[in-house]
Amino acid sequence: MYEINQSELGPYQVWELRGGGTSLRVVPERGGIIIGFEVDGKEILYLNEDTVLNPEANIRGGIPILFPICGQLENGEYTIDGETYYLKNHGFARDFPWEVVGQTTEGRASLTLRLASSEETLNMYPFEFELLFTYEIKDGELVILQEYVNRSDHFMPMYAGFHPYFKTSQKKLTYDMNATQYLDYNDDQVKEYTPTLDLNSKKEAFLVLDPKGNEVSFPLEEIGKKVTLSFGPEFKYVVLWTEEGKDFVCVEPWMGKMNDFQDMESIPVIEPGEALVSKVSIVVSN
Repeated sequence: MYEINQSELGPYQVWELRGGGTSLRVVPERGGIIIGFEVDGKEILYLNEDTVLNPEANIRGGIPILFPICGQLENGEYTIDGETYYLKNHGFARDFPWEVVGQTTEGRASLTLRLASSEETLNMYPFEFELLFTYEIKDGELVILQEYVNRSDHFMPMYAGFHPYFKTSQKKLTYDMNATQYLDYNDDQVKEYTPTLDLNSKKEAFLVLDPKGNEVSFPLEEIGKKVTLSFGPEFKYVVLWTEEGKDFVCVEPWMGKMNDFQDMESIPVIEPGEALVSKVSIVVSN
């Protein structure tokens, strides 16, 4: 039995999906963000609720959406057809309200959200687009179905990603992932990948350069659960990051790496009228 209900968090409407021992909380107005994912009564995600309630703040927690870039650009700028544009870190999708355009409780609970280009986005990113994201829950699994649609009359470069904050006080975790190298942004050195990586006292992220198999698993020992994160082949990298003194580790699938707008051969480019379709799933097990 699946159901979808609505509640309030300050001025925002929260959509709650429930069923199969699983629940999901989504705030469309705050960048279409997932703010809670619970399995068997255990919360999987970290959330600083104050940052949700402050419209000027970047939300710390949940699963922010990264589009049209992941990470940051040098000097916050890039050039297209001789014109210079400016984008803040991780783009702008997480800053705009998304609209709910579909829902179902048949065999699962799912919610479809939409974000479309506007005059404001065109000033930062000169492409008309439509994003359609469907969040589905069923039996301990969250699936995020994505459509990135190019509504422009010329090709559209982009590299999207997700920024899940997994709730844990342990910063030294073992990541079951088929990879050989990672880039340590703390010293800008490429290093041999080993499954156990320690983020304690690390200010900057680790970028796993070759996550073969499109899957990574890791434990959340404090709640006795294992997380398996799977992602489509468009997501070429996995970023690992934390913040000192905060009880989370971020495990982030990215389609590109920092500053990749300067090298468009390495990122997805969507033809006019076409769409890139992909999927990310998070399975929580004992």
